[in-house]
Amino acid sequence: MLSPAELRRRYERIREEVGPGVTVVVATKYVSVPELAALVDAGIEVVGENRAQDLEAKHAEYGDAFRWHFIGRLQSNKVKVVNRICELVHSLDTHSAARRLEVPALVQVNLAGEGTKGGVAPEELPGYLAYGIRGLSTMPPAADDPEASRPWFRRLRELAAEHGLEELSMGTTQDYRVAADEGATLVRVGSVLFR
Repeated sequence: MLSPAELRRRYERIREEVGPGVTVVVATKYVSVPELAALVDAGIEVVGENRAQDLEAKHAEYGDAFRWHFIGRLQSNKVKVVNRICELVHSLDTHSAARRLEVPALVQVNLAGEGTKGGVAPEELPGYLAYGIRGLSTMPPAADDPEASRPWFRRLRELAAEHGLEELSMGTTQDYRVAADEGATLVRVGSVLFR
């Protein structure tokens, strides 16, 4: 793990790159419980966790040191944990989880129809609007060139506008700058911060 000073420098650079209207969510999937202390010292504000078990363990240790987001596949039997800890879910993609969820959520849309990724098809989105969702998220197909993500981000922004949704979680380490250009309100970064 890098020093808190180096983490802070990288975090501030990313925040400058995306601008003041974008929340930087630090993905902590590969950050151990003890290593989170460096994130506290670096002034990281929002963390995103992929697994409910890890979320519970990390929250038990660090509590209100962070604002907690859930960014992984949400199983309906894990919703209780998320309801208790998180302020936002980025990855809602089942009605069973939506019915149990008490915190604001973004529906994950699988724009490319990739079988290996979660998310609903764009035509399924209207069925989720009754849950009072706050916005949309997506993970475009992996690509070496960040510009390859731009059409997917643009499509998600258009889809959100069609349904009157304002929050957009899109962009990760490889393409967060492009996502910010295309209207992201949240970006998720990990390795760009830690390596």
